[in-house]
Amino acid sequence: MTKASIAILCSGGPAPGINAVISAITKSFLSAGYQVLGIHGGTKTLFTDTVSTEALTFDMADRIFNKGGSVLSMSRYKPKDDEFNTTFFEKNNVKLLVTIGGDDTASTANRIAAFLKSRQVSVQNIHVPKTIDNDLPLPDNLPTFGYHSARNEAVKICNTFYEDARTSGNWFVVSTMGREAGHLAHGIGAACHYPMIIIPEMFRGTEITFEKIVNLIISSMIKRNMMGLNYGAAAVSEGMLHYMSDAEILNCGITFTFDEHGHPELHNVSKAHIYNILLQKKLQQLGINIKSRPVEIGYGIRCCSPTAFDLTYCTLLGIGVKKLFDDGETGCIVVARGDGKIEPLYLEDIEDQDGKIPPRLVDVTTEAFKLVKDSLHFIRASDYALAEQYVDHPAQYDLEKLSSP
Repeated sequence: MTKASIAILCSGGPAPGINAVISAITKSFLSAGYQVLGIHGGTKTLFTDTVSTEALTFDMADRIFNKGGSVLSMSRYKPKDDEFNTTFFEKNNVKLLVTIGGDDTASTANRIAAFLKSRQVSVQNIHVPKTIDNDLPLPDNLPTFGYHSARNEAVKICNTFYEDARTSGNWFVVSTMGREAGHLAHGIGAACHYPMIIIPEMFRGTEITFEKIVNLIISSMIKRNMMGLNYGAAAVSEGMLHYMSDAEILNCGITFTFDEHGHPELHNVSKAHIYNILLQKKLQQLGINIKSRPVEIGYGIRCCSPTAFDLTYCTLLGIGVKKLFDDGETGCIVVARGDGKIEPLYLEDIEDQDGKIPPRLVDVTTEAFKLVKDSLHFIRASDYALAEQYVDHPAQYDLEKLSSP
């Protein structure tokens, strides 16, 4: 009979620490006598006759654990139910499918496991939560692995932009990744002492528009000028666009490509470029001479080397997969709590009625968020009289009013 094996696949986008997870899982299962199969391309070939696999060795695991990127190639492919079959799992005597990814990957793993169970093929599935967006609903506000390393890399870059702004006497409009939630933009902006941070969670209950984004950046520019500061930077989450209506996006004056459903393909454009173009147009209309430059923070931080935090965290998650497997757990996310305890988080407990995992958003009710918000530079009611030297209706640039229903 074929030797018992486990299979590991990665889906979605890269995040620092993937290789540390793969390494820890591989070492743990090889030591227990299992064969470890790495699957390339996520689920793209998993149900075909030519599954792209690689037998992972201890030597390889020992060489990759501290590297950025992923030794297993990735994709965002999501198989349909009618593509499923049991061939790979039966042929290789697979006892465990480990998926490394975000919410879509976790949901897909659950679908695969349900199918295998219906065909009397017993395969446990355990998911390792990965995303630099930090938007998976882990308990106790635990981070998703990769977030801290990506943010650390971004802060190095964004501190340089802030110093450039100070040196050159201008502004930078920095757009950061974060499709659903603003954790990355807020974390970077707060660490870099940016005078303006704009994330979608600030606008719950009110429509998000380009005008509000532009007015908030201008508000910060005016406030800084009133303080005698002719420079600054604004961190804006790319998620702002994902919460806008198609009509709002299409009427902004930027040319887009469209998907098969007629929706604008936001991944094909620089969000920072859009924000900055609209900002400069509004500044010209107001007769305010302030220069700004667009900067996109995203792909440059996904494959950086993991920090010590993520190296340790990912190692615990990888070893934790073996523990949960031995405990007979399946259909769960591996959780490594702050005290080092490994626990399962069952997908069925966090999925919505459609089988999707809702994103964890930035909690704008916390004292920490409110303190950071209060430290931002923007026109407040007490500034209206002085601000009238720049704009006719200062209240239209007040963050409190712009973010209120």
